[in-house]
Amino acid sequence: QVQLVESGGGLVQAGGSLRLSCAASGRTFSSYAMGWFRQAPGKGRVFVASISWSGGSTYYADSVKGRFTISRDNAKNTVYLQMNNLKPEDTAVYYCAAGEAGTTALAFDVWGQGTQVTVSS
Repeated sequence: QVQLVESGGGLVQAGGSLRLSCAASGRTFSSYAMGWFRQAPGKGRVFVASISWSGGSTYYADSVKGRFTISRDNAKNTVYLQMNNLKPEDTAVYYCAAGEAGTTALAFDVWGQGTQVTVSS
């Protein structure tokens, strides 16, 4: 079973950038698809981006296409989310997840603890 720890969150002004990292423990990281989800206050957890086990396929929510990039380094057991041109509506707790390839939370069964991203206007 893989375990996930997110980092890289923080406070940034609108238009700025952040890069989130998700470090995985366990030898089976490269066999998992990985995803990023976010949850804003008072709202449900929503899909942001996902990447296949090889990194060859990526998927994005329409709200982040062209601004966010998901990538992974299987040698480092790490998945990244580069977030550019951040907007106040991107403010949320961001969660890393591991599981089957997909764009819904049901496809992922291992979750990190989350990292807060706050974008000020």
